[in-house]
Amino acid sequence: MRTRVKICGITRAQDAIDAVQQGADAIGLVFYPPSPRYIAPEQAAEIVKKIPAFVSVVGLFVNAAPAEVERILATVPLDILQFHGDETPAQCRQFSKPYMKAVRVKSDTNLVQCAADYANAKALLLDAFAEGVPGGTGQVFDWKLIPQNLALPVVLAGGLNAENVAQAIAAVKPYAVDVSGGVEASKGIKDAAKIAAFMRGVSNAAL
Repeated sequence: MRTRVKICGITRAQDAIDAVQQGADAIGLVFYPPSPRYIAPEQAAEIVKKIPAFVSVVGLFVNAAPAEVERILATVPLDILQFHGDETPAQCRQFSKPYMKAVRVKSDTNLVQCAADYANAKALLLDAFAEGVPGGTGQVFDWKLIPQNLALPVVLAGGLNAENVAQAIAAVKPYAVDVSGGVEASKGIKDAAKIAAFMRGVSNAAL
């Protein structure tokens, strides 16, 4: 089965269009104000209007108040929620939307337990751990820390780019890969050529 691709941290309509044209299965919108890839809900809604059918729109949150998530859901038609903070399973599922739970992987992270705790999640998104940073570090973690046959689909993130994504897919065999910084000209500004190269890397891994 072909590995799915999510291009995260979209802030411009043209970048979303480029991602879709290159074959991305999902785009990610960051609703975490401290992030350099943060996008205002009204701006995000305009981008989503340009997304065709069968491409998922993912909204990323970090310890957001429930009222804030609801406010954004009322403005932006999101397909999937992605929680990058300390949200409990109950907090993640309270919005009646499919969700993914991000886990920042360290040597002592029990991913089997995480998959059990968030059993109703659509996937675990596995990212590199960096002190005080909820994600988007651009760092690769040790893929050997991921157990075989986790109970949930794995979305692999953390420092992926056109040069290493085929190797990552071969090593981890994830359901999907998630890239942000690896396809950027600068933080929040995507590079169409880098997106194309990344997608080629994913395709090459499937050969």
